[in-house]
Amino acid sequence: MKADRNLPLPEGETMTRLFWNAVELRGDLVALRQKEFGIWRAVSWREFGDIAREIGMGLVALGFEAGERASILSNNVKEWAFADFAILGAAGVSAGIYPTDSAAQVEYLLRDCAARYLFVEDEEQLDKALSVRERCPDLRKIIVFDMEDLYDFEDPDVLSLDDLRALGREAAARHPEEWLRRIDLRRAEDLAILVYTSGTTGPPKGAMLSHRNLVCQCVEGIKILPQHLGDERISFLPLCHVAERIGGLYMAVYSGAISNFVENPETVPENIREVQPTFFGAVPRIWEKFYSAINIALQDATPFERWAYRTALGFGRRVADLELEGRPVPMGLRILNAIGYALVLKNVRRMMGLGRCRWAFTGAAPISPELVRWYLSLGLPMLEVYGQTENAGLATYTPIGGVRLGKVGISVPYGEVRISDEGEILLRGDHVFMGYLNQPEKTAETLAGGWLHTGDVGFIDNEGYVKITDRMKDIIITAGGKNITPSEIENELKFSPFISDAVVIGDGRKYLTCLVMIDHDNVVKFAQDRNVPFTNYASLCRAREVQDLIWREIEKVNANFARVETIKKFRLIEQELTAEDDELTPTMKLKRKFVNEKYRDLIEEMYS
Repeated sequence: MKADRNLPLPEGETMTRLFWNAVELRGDLVALRQKEFGIWRAVSWREFGDIAREIGMGLVALGFEAGERASILSNNVKEWAFADFAILGAAGVSAGIYPTDSAAQVEYLLRDCAARYLFVEDEEQLDKALSVRERCPDLRKIIVFDMEDLYDFEDPDVLSLDDLRALGREAAARHPEEWLRRIDLRRAEDLAILVYTSGTTGPPKGAMLSHRNLVCQCVEGIKILPQHLGDERISFLPLCHVAERIGGLYMAVYSGAISNFVENPETVPENIREVQPTFFGAVPRIWEKFYSAINIALQDATPFERWAYRTALGFGRRVADLELEGRPVPMGLRILNAIGYALVLKNVRRMMGLGRCRWAFTGAAPISPELVRWYLSLGLPMLEVYGQTENAGLATYTPIGGVRLGKVGISVPYGEVRISDEGEILLRGDHVFMGYLNQPEKTAETLAGGWLHTGDVGFIDNEGYVKITDRMKDIIITAGGKNITPSEIENELKFSPFISDAVVIGDGRKYLTCLVMIDHDNVVKFAQDRNVPFTNYASLCRAREVQDLIWREIEKVNANFARVETIKKFRLIEQELTAEDDELTPTMKLKRKFVNEKYRDLIEEMYS
């Protein structure tokens, strides 16, 4: 069924009411898709609503009360969305748990939010839950999405999603009025979801987001980052993170964009190429991987193909630079750029899966300005945004056509941004959260004086654009008293195709050093092309040729900074890190404090 762009947007003061009005408006139009057995299978809005109602009424039948909490421990699958809106529809509070979390972390989160019910994806996640349930006194039942490997499993406190849905259908048949009562029980000021911070500075904190917070971001957010009914988007960032939950799923529910759930984290590049989304958002690590993939592909291209790419990209770069400077683009250059785009750059974008993309955004961590410039040169509007869990997503945005390299845009129209006397970025508006669950002192500290204290340092220029210089806690003060913002240096390092991540060290030291994580694919290609022998990741890192390669990349970056800001020594982290490793947050940010502690001996070696 073809989407009618003239359909009105749903109305409502709560996220629950927005969703159910969307279901009524859109009926048999496609709401989401998921790839199963090689085929993208669609779910209509009507089906979405029916399933959410069955699950929600199943919870009601089990004794779920208004305001109680239920958690979801799963990768991005359509059942995540079904369970989420079922919990909200039953007048509950929904809390996500990262699928990469350990059993101990799962226990901490379940106990912290006093979860009554837990939805898990499969046997792997069920095992975590079973290992800690005796220490989670509030937990009543565990519901499993995928029972494929559990056909002979029996436990009185564990049931399948299908069984819960059947229970819900029976309950709805007996009490058809109960669901209508439930979905309107909550008010705009009531707690809707708990989003746990990624834990870069300590144990995760449960940020309490109200229905008003969610509705504000959805209704106002699509005015500044436009999306429409029938647009295609990819769901691959963790759904328990604020970017995917609100900036992804919830905004799509409001706008009518179709959410396409990836098969698994390993198939993300392939799935993006298949869907060719019409808009796309990701964290810098993903944008760096796209850039690296194109660099790898170019190494195997013919001399003519490499020449064509450099020439077309050169035209794109000249156009992007003029537009960044606010200067007119000569007609001749426009024509050359259009030819280069049609013959070369369009195919490059299609290879990445961004051939149809009208605009893209990046957030959640700093990104190299040169990387943004590269995407602009490809003809893709790359918009930096800024925000955090505590303000439900967007706090600043970059207007389309208004990119300022190194800056994260201007304040959203529905909020305020100002800089404190200490240089800290402060936020205010209906998008600011209610506080931290069970942590009144931390809440009072963060919401002091009616403003959200972000912990980020920055400034606002004369055009109203915000520049983030660093986290207040991350600023390095050298032994000589020089204040240095490490993220600027780290961003430059990460623009190298051979460097995946870097942590600059030097607080209280005489000079700066850094720990580097290599880009595995690009460095392997480098080593193979030069017949450098290696047997595993660690031996690759220890190869003299690789060490020399990384030092050359560091020296290129050093040339852009004052002498006191240059890296004097480095060491490679000899382990390929994933989101399951303690060094990384689930959103793929290195935990600076943890890295400094774990690799203390390696760091001291650079200063001995």
